[in-house]
Amino acid sequence: MSANETKKQPPLLGLLWPHEIPLLALIGWAFYKASPEFRGSPMPVIFFGCAMAAGVVMLALRCADEWRVLPNKFFFFSVAAVWVAMFIFLGNSTFGYLDSNSIFYWAFDIYTSPDSDAQYGLFIPFVVLVLLWWKRKELVASPLGLWWPGVLIVAAGLLAHLVGYVVQQPRLSFIGFFIGLYGLTGLAWGKNWLKASFFPYFLLAFCIPAFGTDAFTLRLRLLVTWIVAAIAHLGLSPDLIRDGTQLFDAQHTFGYEVAAACSGIRSLVALLALTTIYGFVVFKSPWKRAVMILSAVPLAVLGNVVRLCFTIGVAELFGQGAGNAVEHKFGFITFAVAIGCVYFLSRWMEKNELQPAPPTGAINS
Repeated sequence: MSANETKKQPPLLGLLWPHEIPLLALIGWAFYKASPEFRGSPMPVIFFGCAMAAGVVMLALRCADEWRVLPNKFFFFSVAAVWVAMFIFLGNSTFGYLDSNSIFYWAFDIYTSPDSDAQYGLFIPFVVLVLLWWKRKELVASPLGLWWPGVLIVAAGLLAHLVGYVVQQPRLSFIGFFIGLYGLTGLAWGKNWLKASFFPYFLLAFCIPAFGTDAFTLRLRLLVTWIVAAIAHLGLSPDLIRDGTQLFDAQHTFGYEVAAACSGIRSLVALLALTTIYGFVVFKSPWKRAVMILSAVPLAVLGNVVRLCFTIGVAELFGQGAGNAVEHKFGFITFAVAIGCVYFLSRWMEKNELQPAPPTGAINS
């Protein structure tokens, strides 16, 4: 190993530079302040904004070589600061729900709500920063420079925000923010940057709180109860009765419900984000990425079926109290099953990948 390579190796366990410790501490403190007990105060939002800035600084320091060749940095960060400021002071128009002009305060309030299933939205920006670091060489591999058609993307984002502001649909304004920010990167660094950064930038779509999914998840919940009842009638619990999304014994003395809060159904979007990240990181083939993304729905159903069957089995063997304990403390089973299936599905697709044909005229040894 050369002296130059040794110098570039992080000194703390081979992972961290000393200056990164306070930045990570700030990020950790921001996540601590993002807990529901601090909800309603503007300080957690400010801390989280500072944490995002710390993440960007860490990215820049980690990509020192790429940072040096990146053009128009002052231009981009200047216009980006103006763009962010607009959404801080003129981002939200739904004052009947939240007394704040900031679209970020609006989103943060949803993320930190005790009843919310969108907490993953706090993690997505940092996942994007990590993936930008992972793709750092690809991002600067092609020529970069000002690309004026990027103004059209910014204009599309501004239009989306104006419409959302007028009709009081903050989600539309939030979408406009991300579209415009993406356009600003294209304006500063060109179409090659837009192409190389589409993923992971696309993941920021998962920062937008989902809505209107109840009808779809209700069908999934009904499907789960139907499958669990069918399995139970094979011998696990022959007297189990299905009533909508609820399951009862014959005497109705105890029961279980595939409620919206069930891990994997309520958090389907989080599982979808997981399979999307995994698909894009592991595979380059579009159809394989599509398979991984689409697998989120059946895996959410499968995970809940396994969890409920396990819960019912415990209740049949050890009583309703044990079943209730499993139901409330073993929700992680859903994601454990899903993650395991994602791994085995990816290994199966890798194993069945067509091997390149040997060159014609090759001489056997």
